[in-house]
Amino acid sequence: MYEERPSRLDGAVVWSRTVEPGAGTGADPYPVLPDGCMDLLWSDGRLFVAGPDTRAYVPEGPVRRYAGIRFAPGDAPAILGVPAREVRDRRVDAGTLWGGAEARRLGERIAGAADPAVALEALALRRAADSPAPDPLMRAVAARLDAGRPVAETADAFGLGARQLHRRSLDAFGYGPKTLARILRLQRALALVGAGSPYAEAAIAAGCADQAHLAREMRALAGTTVGAYAAARRERWETRDRPDRT
Repeated sequence: MYEERPSRLDGAVVWSRTVEPGAGTGADPYPVLPDGCMDLLWSDGRLFVAGPDTRAYVPEGPVRRYAGIRFAPGDAPAILGVPAREVRDRRVDAGTLWGGAEARRLGERIAGAADPAVALEALALRRAADSPAPDPLMRAVAARLDAGRPVAETADAFGLGARQLHRRSLDAFGYGPKTLARILRLQRALALVGAGSPYAEAAIAAGCADQAHLAREMRALAGTTVGAYAAARRERWETRDRPDRT
């Protein structure tokens, strides 16, 4: 069972997933696609960080309970205390970032809570209150790219040179603005497909040149086809389940 809701932390999403007994313990066949985000995760007592992905990730392992908070693109580094580039395509134990004793204490507190997702959100809110605010400029960059604006135009709009924007994007998003723009465009297309748009119409509306362009991007970033992913997504939502970022 998968559930999610908007977080009290601006732009974030709180989610939880419980794997029912008898569901198996092997690799999860439904990939988690790049989305420009980082997550703080709790799973059966362990806290860890899911860095920004540049390729599809397939969760695996026997974990039965998950809770997570998915931060808006660019927000997590200030809150979690690690540049996004350092955890790109990685799942990192929180003990590596915050110290083993502290991570264990926090993981045990969440495990003892009536609702681990609520406790995890409270942890994120405390860290946000004690941390520098996320860079508002990089949040604005992400919003502009998500609206389909070109990278060069975005850099000019904020008075940034190409190299400066690239450097700041690595720390905020884990990759350069062109990669982020591609990932956000793919997510827009898949959202349209999920809402029932024909593939060709979704491709154009999302900013791809045509359906073939969308197919190439799907292969490059997700390692699958739009049709295969859409079918898996339908199956997951029909059972109130969907991929997490473990």
